[in-house]
Amino acid sequence: MSTNSRLVKLNFKPGINRESTEYAEEGSWYNVDKVRFRQGRPENLRGYVKRVDTAFDGIGRDLIAWSDNDAFKFAAFGTEKKLFAYNNSENIDVTPVKETSVGTNVSAVVTIDGTNRGFYTVASQTTIIVSVSSHGAETGDFVTFTSSTSIGGNQDLSGKTFAVSVINAHRFHFETTTAAQSTQNDVGTATLKYLLPTGTATAITNLGYGAGVYNAGTSTTGIRAWNQPASASNIITRNTQWSLDTFGEDLIACRRGGRIYKWDTTIESNPDRATFISASPSVNNSILVSPNDRHLISFGSTEFGTGNFNPMLVRWSDQNNYDNWTPTDQDSTAGENILTDGTEVVGAVRSRNAVNIWTDNAIWLMTFTGPPFTFRFQPGGTNCGLIGPHAAVDFDGVSIWMGKDNFYAFDGQVRNLDCTVRRFIFDDFNRNAEDKVFAGINSEFKEIIWLYCSASSDEPDKYVLYNPLEKTWSFGTTIYSTFEDKDVFGNTITTDVSSFLIDNEPEGIFTANGEAQNSFIESAAFDIEDGNEIMFMDRLIPDFTLSNGNLQFSIVAQSFPVNDAITKGPFTITPDTKKVDLRARGRQAIVRVSCDGTGGTEWRYGSLRLSLQEDGLR
Repeated sequence: MSTNSRLVKLNFKPGINRESTEYAEEGSWYNVDKVRFRQGRPENLRGYVKRVDTAFDGIGRDLIAWSDNDAFKFAAFGTEKKLFAYNNSENIDVTPVKETSVGTNVSAVVTIDGTNRGFYTVASQTTIIVSVSSHGAETGDFVTFTSSTSIGGNQDLSGKTFAVSVINAHRFHFETTTAAQSTQNDVGTATLKYLLPTGTATAITNLGYGAGVYNAGTSTTGIRAWNQPASASNIITRNTQWSLDTFGEDLIACRRGGRIYKWDTTIESNPDRATFISASPSVNNSILVSPNDRHLISFGSTEFGTGNFNPMLVRWSDQNNYDNWTPTDQDSTAGENILTDGTEVVGAVRSRNAVNIWTDNAIWLMTFTGPPFTFRFQPGGTNCGLIGPHAAVDFDGVSIWMGKDNFYAFDGQVRNLDCTVRRFIFDDFNRNAEDKVFAGINSEFKEIIWLYCSASSDEPDKYVLYNPLEKTWSFGTTIYSTFEDKDVFGNTITTDVSSFLIDNEPEGIFTANGEAQNSFIESAAFDIEDGNEIMFMDRLIPDFTLSNGNLQFSIVAQSFPVNDAITKGPFTITPDTKKVDLRARGRQAIVRVSCDGTGGTEWRYGSLRLSLQEDGLR
């Protein structure tokens, strides 16, 4: 080594800085995946394991965990297809029955086009055809049977649920797991109920006749032919969303645009399915139970008296009584209030002594005052709307959320968060999937995470991570669609886009359900003498906390920002590695630390030292 060489510590500012180019962000970390910052130092995230090995139907849109009075643990999550409860051992389908379905008897006495045919089976086949006059189901909906006899010789449908495929207005079919023993046309009886109709996984642009700009089309004349669908439209069928909360031991659930349901966790009297709260408003976009005073609150609801839906209406039940929503009842604290500054209520969270409510443009404070008005509503700030119904959290009394193009905090006044990855996040963002943004708290590491869809994905595939105490940001790739803190189950739990309930970051787990979990971090470019001199780098002295495996180190050198980069490495680093010999030249360089995660490796960056000197190009 030349006598002019010196060891330089490779210490970079905590957090990821990605607001400009690699060269402009000198002294920072620039690119990353599966890495957080703790006390200023990067370390890899722990892994995950499936809590339940069986996939559920749909993709989770909200998730909640709680314990009953006997310390029995529960979780619940809603998808576009169903509502599920988890009882610390298995996922239970608790999807409500369709309101108009009180039980439909099916037997050979059903007459369709002159033919009596309740059930039709074919020997050795698993398809069962059901005839029900004007059944009202659509393909993808679910039916559940409460009883059945003498179908196909061996088919007992009691207590089972099936997804149907519609044949016509009077007939549908479904598949069973066992083949019928006989061919039967009109034998068998059963009672079935229709479950809450299946919703929409992804927002749909409506392009039918009459949608979009009048007469707009894609023809050479720019005018759409008569009775042809629009080529563009601002009429959107939104994806299905759920909001979940607890009232005492009971689960409260609301699917956007529908009724409010309850599920009783009492083991002795636990119903098979959630049931709607008959007195609640007929249309609700989301719900929440207020802190301390215990009112069930609906956001975006039907007005009392008129029954008209108002997306800016906040409506609440009587105190401690979600079966009373009548404000005119004597001694009732039920009521309603219409917000301003926006076009719809987007979401709400509990904060200290208040409920914070967001429209698409503003934040409001809802504070319990008692009779005669029950709640006081105060504007908190404007031009700071919420991007999606689950995009906000409350962190130690401070509300923090993702807006349309920025991150915000409210601690009595609205302020923009100094986000060092803002452009990177919002420049690669699916604007048609804003509703799928999901924010969660990881209290173990004092972090807030937002799951979101990148521009090329319809389901969450990216995350952004923020530590409010250390004011550091990170980002990466994800498979999660929801996120719930560790209060109940000892670690955070999630649902993933493959329809599994997940234990996230259990203690000591650094694999992805037993498979490798890759992680890496990469610096911005650094130089010497402001880039006036060429660097020659010939030795690295590693400094890592490392267990159960090894790391890979690379250095990427360039003469100019637009030059082809020359990569040296990757060099393997083990707990016993004292130095790495390398030979790299360039006016600027970046370092990369990566881990393939094969052995469940846990690592933490210390303070690497790099031997370098001024040099010329060969």
